[in-house]
Order: sequence, then structure tokens, then C-alpha cells
Amino acid sequence: MRQRNDPRLRSDAQRNRERILEVALTELSRAADTPLSAIAKKAGVGQGTFYRNFPNRETLVLELYRHGVQQIAETASVLLETMEPDHALRAWMDHLARFAMTKAGLAEAIRQALSTGKAAKPGHAPVTDAAGLLLRACEDAGTIRPGVTPDDFMLAIAGLWQLSPHDDWQPQATRLLDIVMDGLRAGAPGHRGLSDGSGRL
Repeated sequence: MRQRNDPRLRSDAQRNRERILEVALTELSRAADTPLSAIAKKAGVGQGTFYRNFPNRETLVLELYRHGVQQIAETASVLLETMEPDHALRAWMDHLARFAMTKAGLAEAIRQALSTGKAAKPGHAPVTDAAGLLLRACEDAGTIRPGVTPDDFMLAIAGLWQLSPHDDWQPQATRLLDIVMDGLRAGAPGHRGLSDGSGRL
């Protein structure tokens, strides 16, 4: 019998949790009132396992939002390790667009979770901090105009949150983000031209 501190047990528990979140994201985006029992069944976990991780609907929905925020924040540093700063920023913007569509798909589930008044909506500070990290790296490299703040950036891309996840949002999001990226590059000390629509010069 495995002990509670067995690494294999912790690994199994983590996989169960991630699987629940994965299924919940899909199902709650389709229908905010999807029964938790249906989510547990599709995730392949028992009711006990499900409720140990997420004792109620509010906990599950808000963890989905928090998990998404954390993932998008962590992606920024990963991209900076493998790409030039301005290319990393443009690639991260695509990740942010997908997060925006996920959030929009969960909007009704989030609204219901917050309507009880028992929980507060998780903040988005990690996303703003990640934007700041990328902007500083780009400014240090001379690939964007100096002085752009994270708040400036978030306002510039605010149009993402006006797109519908139920439409063909990707072409419009790409155009919007290319325009923002071209604007950031214009006037940069090391400016070499406009993007080709893929984040490359």
C-alpha cells in the first residue's frame, strides 16, 4: 500500500487534478451549469477524488481562472529563454489571446461562481507582471519604443476582450496584435522594420 508521501501518489494526485481542470474547462465553456458529477465522470475520477480537490463549484471555477492566469504568466519567462525579446513578446501575445478567449468562454461560469458572494475573483496581477517582464527585456534590447508601461500595453490590447470565442476570432486577433506590435516597434532605437504577421522581422 502506498504511503501518503509516496512520490508516485503525489504524481497520481497531480495528474487527477490537471485532468479535472482540463475537462472542466471544456465542459463549463460549453455550459456553465454542467453537473460536477458529469465533469468527474469525464475526467475519469471518483466523486471522492473530485471533491477532495474541489469541494464546490465556486472553488473549481475560480481555480480554472487562477490556473489560466498562472500559466500565461509563466509562459513569458519560458519564451524569453528561447527567443529574442520582441519575438517572445509577440508570441506571448498569441498566448494571451487564447487566454482571453478561454476567459470569455468561462464568463457565465465565473459570474455564477461570484454571485454567491462567498468568493472573490482572482486578480490578474501575474499577467500584468509578465507583460512588464517582456516589455523591459524588449526595451533593454532596443526593439520597442522606450517608456511603454504594462498598463499601456494592457490598454492597447484591450480589444482582445471584445472578441467572441464562438466566432472565428483568430484572424482578427492576429491583425489586432500585429498592429499593436508594429506600434511598439516603431520608434525603437534598434527598429529594423515591420513584422511579417508572424512575429518575425
